[in-house]
Amino acid sequence: MTRGRIILLVLLAWALTMVMPDLRRVLQPLGSLGLYADNDGLIYDVVGPFRSREDSPAWQAGLRPGDRLDLGRMRCLPYEAQRCADALAALGGVRFLPPGRRVTFDLAATAAAPARQVVLEARQRPSDWLVRGVLLLGGLAAIAVLLAAAWLVWRRPGRMSWGFFLYALWFNPGQVFEVYGALQAFPPLLLAQSLMAAVAQAAGYAGLLQFALRVPRDELEPRFARIERLLPWFAGVLVLPLLASLGSLVGFGTELVVRTAFLAGFAVAVAAVVILRLRRPGLPPIERQRLRWVIWGCLIGLPAFVIGELGQQTTIFRLADADYGPSDEVSALLALVNGVLFLFVFEALRRPRVVNVAIPLRRVTVLGLVFSVPTLLLHHWADHLQRILRLPEWSWLLVGALVLFLISSLHHFAAEWTAALFNRRLDRAEEECGRKVMRAGSLGEVERLLVGAQQRLLALASAAVFWRVGEGYRRAGGSHGWNGGAASELRSEDPLLAPLARAEPAPFALREDLGDGLPEGLARPVLAVPIGNRLGIAGVALYGPHESGADLDASERAMLGRLGRLAADARLGIELEALRRRVAELDASGQEHSPRLR
Repeated sequence: MTRGRIILLVLLAWALTMVMPDLRRVLQPLGSLGLYADNDGLIYDVVGPFRSREDSPAWQAGLRPGDRLDLGRMRCLPYEAQRCADALAALGGVRFLPPGRRVTFDLAATAAAPARQVVLEARQRPSDWLVRGVLLLGGLAAIAVLLAAAWLVWRRPGRMSWGFFLYALWFNPGQVFEVYGALQAFPPLLLAQSLMAAVAQAAGYAGLLQFALRVPRDELEPRFARIERLLPWFAGVLVLPLLASLGSLVGFGTELVVRTAFLAGFAVAVAAVVILRLRRPGLPPIERQRLRWVIWGCLIGLPAFVIGELGQQTTIFRLADADYGPSDEVSALLALVNGVLFLFVFEALRRPRVVNVAIPLRRVTVLGLVFSVPTLLLHHWADHLQRILRLPEWSWLLVGALVLFLISSLHHFAAEWTAALFNRRLDRAEEECGRKVMRAGSLGEVERLLVGAQQRLLALASAAVFWRVGEGYRRAGGSHGWNGGAASELRSEDPLLAPLARAEPAPFALREDLGDGLPEGLARPVLAVPIGNRLGIAGVALYGPHESGADLDASERAMLGRLGRLAADARLGIELEALRRRVAELDASGQEHSPRLR
């Protein structure tokens, strides 16, 4: 157990402690005062999460938008536990509190009302199956993200993986309201946690840039060396506005500082994407494809997270007394969308080769449409359905489970339909090639269809056919990408041919010890397709990735596997036809010589 791994486990335990308790809100929602105030103390919402203002404790207490908290009277210094706890319960946007928690607010004098003091009691926030479902998915996604990021550091320790882990520590899809709500009763601990959160955010931003500089091979290009050396200084500068945002707790309005800090985070996200784009042209094709996954993950995940945080923690979307910011539920969904970044990054780092990023993007788009439209409509009509059906509260969990099942089934159908729509060209090519294979009159024609035709259709970096000859396999003529010192024969015991025992198309791992005489670089095979049927294996076709560096996707592998089985039937037919002709020739020769024998 090295020092690095000990630090990793400590940080992972802290991050999991932040996000895991929020799963409790799935069964028992926290409370709210119905009051949202910015970091200047301005009260901009007195309804909050409640469906009507009559349900809001803030509205019932006479608070109205435009009232202002007296930051000077509610500050934490000089320290007084109850007063500091009350300030922490109100300032900074969306706040969750344990139901029944009583909070005392000092209000400054305004043109409409004198200075006064009010006492509010938190009431349980309304919740339905959509809110609970988003909470559950977000919590589980956060746990998966943290474990995946920690696994990368554990298996591949380096600046790249550590940078990604530091970013995942705070900017994951999870929420921390349950912990913050529990710490309301312990103001010193809550203050300490707020300070740690500021440091974690600054470290996460620096970690994102560190990750962008080295992904996917943990190698730094010389032109970016100066930027990497400045990252610790950058984190130190960025932590200052994040710490200054806590100034509202000591009597200073900090709304502008908070907005600046979050917008600086958005600028960091833009800088990370720019760095990735600048680095992409200089990488080999396989690495460029992996980097495309990271870039698209950033383009989807980073803006979603920043917009959600701005909506929850600031009033930047409030213009002319109209709030254009996302609701609490939408902010939670945006945090969940941020999980796309971590999914794409994890796949890009875990796999040495990745398929074209357009394929997962299609599935993510389909999932978003299938999930968002029905759920938002049902969420909108949930109150009406409840008034009509009068179902007990617990039954909505069953309704939510049923809806999720229906949505998952619809997503499966929609994803299959979308894949078939985009694979029509491939399906037509397979059908035409299959007919030609079955009508082939020679093995040479079969070889051209398995090698040349597939190389042109799929733009492959390499393709070759090895026919079985005795106990080994011999490469047929007309291979693509197998030039120079590439092997012309393979032994049956060669590790390269081990997948043939399963008689199914099998991918190869990127191992240097896998076989001798294989093409190097991009032309290295990624798929072995047995040319065989129930009667046995007649040969094997070896295919490389696309010339773009993208791996073969599932539909392409399945298509090549079906062509391999057709090629085996075609070879058997060709050999039977040759044998029939030979028998006919021998019969004709025997009949010609039989009189002489008599």
